[in-house]
Amino acid sequence: MPKGYLCLVLHAHLPYVRHPEYEYSLEEKWLYEAITETYLPLIKVFDKLIEDQIDFRITLSLSPTLVGMLSDDFLQERYVRHLEKLMELAEKEVQRTRDKPSFHHLAKMYQDQFSESYYLFKERYNKNLLQAFRKFQDAGKVELITCAATHGYFPLIGLQRESLYAQVVTAVDQHTKIFGKAPKGFWLPECAYNPGDEEILRDSGIKYFFTDSHGAAYATPKPKYGVYTPILTPSDTAVFARDPESTKQVWSRTEGYPGDYYYRDFYRDIGYDLDFDYVKPYIHPDGIRIHTGIKYYRITGNTDHKEPYSPDIAREKTAEHAGNFMFNREKQVEWLSSLVDPPPIIVAPYDAELFGHWWYEGPRWLDYLMRKMAYDQDTVKNITPSEYLELNQTLQISTPSASSWGNKGYHEVWLNRTNDWTYSHLHKAGARMVELADRFPNAEGNLKQALNQAARELLLAQSSDWQFIMNAGTMTQYAVNRFKDHISRFTKLYDDISENRIDPDWVNRLYAADNIFPCLDYRIFRSFENTTLVEKTAELLRV
Repeated sequence: MPKGYLCLVLHAHLPYVRHPEYEYSLEEKWLYEAITETYLPLIKVFDKLIEDQIDFRITLSLSPTLVGMLSDDFLQERYVRHLEKLMELAEKEVQRTRDKPSFHHLAKMYQDQFSESYYLFKERYNKNLLQAFRKFQDAGKVELITCAATHGYFPLIGLQRESLYAQVVTAVDQHTKIFGKAPKGFWLPECAYNPGDEEILRDSGIKYFFTDSHGAAYATPKPKYGVYTPILTPSDTAVFARDPESTKQVWSRTEGYPGDYYYRDFYRDIGYDLDFDYVKPYIHPDGIRIHTGIKYYRITGNTDHKEPYSPDIAREKTAEHAGNFMFNREKQVEWLSSLVDPPPIIVAPYDAELFGHWWYEGPRWLDYLMRKMAYDQDTVKNITPSEYLELNQTLQISTPSASSWGNKGYHEVWLNRTNDWTYSHLHKAGARMVELADRFPNAEGNLKQALNQAARELLLAQSSDWQFIMNAGTMTQYAVNRFKDHISRFTKLYDDISENRIDPDWVNRLYAADNIFPCLDYRIFRSFENTTLVEKTAELLRV
């Protein structure tokens, strides 16, 4: 028996970006980069681990907006064209660098990578990567969990509790339909917890969720074993808290593995480095230089001078860092097992996009780690939260404190002078949506379609990504415009429904632009005064 457990959690999320009105969308490129640099590399790793009969466990949160985009025919076709352009550029780079040995082998590396991605995406998985994730789930190696429908920030949009319920039940419904089983776990957006929110999770069938370290450390009463065993809320939902030590080793730019000087430098891209006329066909049509994904330099150091990237040396570093991570977890578990009565569990959650996109070597590191843990030690075992709960350990009952994993640990990132103006609009729209759902309990035809679209626009407006981008100060205008567009559309829909002047053609155009959640039922916003959570869930989940 192992002395303790490691629970690796990857949270895969992108805001809903779909712009058929434009021939080229810079924001859609967020999705295409993530597919090429994170999701496909992770799928390759999982496929190979299964092929080699490695017993591994990963918990993977797929946000509903990401699931919606990955299953969208329009975006799938656009991604194929995006890959074809990358393959064309890589072919040109192979020719351009033929007399530059330091870069030629790298150009061929990218050529092979893009060609393999094209094969995996278009041929093996028929343009729908959700098939791959479901396969890993059904093999018992990856536990798929969900997140709020549009990644709404629960502590700040929960003035109407119905909004939180709508975010949860929409996510659970979509996840169950696509992956064939209801999710047991839930990733709270930004790990943002507010006491009492777990009641909505419980009544939607969720068994556990995650908080940041201080959410558990400051729980009431204080947990005896800190973050190293889950706690049980009074609502009978388990809470797993982030381990700061293991997280820092991977996540920190200055002290973590991704900052090693031999790893690939994310910021040195040929989209910025090469002659404008040469890269013009592969950057923004307006001439804006952007990342292409072809990068030839390593981090080197805190200097503008960069040395060429060496995949062989980086591979050695990756194996070394995987071994170091495993060694540290062994020592951590050996120490904890003498202090913690149930077998301790180390929860290490990360944004999935760190692996491959920001940290090019991340998927390979994960591959090495899974292999080393399977064969090189027996102190620590990989486990999923559901498997740990099935050990039937006695858990302490406690209520986590309000918290998030944002800067300073609470709500400042999502509530400050850059974005605070959004919440009055969200709260008013939330109250209006509850009003509409109560006023029309059994709508049909054009009225039902308009009500469903109003619910869709509100959910999209509630995305925490808009406030995050506003705070970050990059792509700010896009976030402001998206928020205003969804609120404006919702307001017009509310007025049109209230005054009985619905324009079906306009409603259809709205859905054609943002067609996420095709099975959305506006009645999820009915007030709790008119129906109980359990009644709403039984009627609306249809699982």
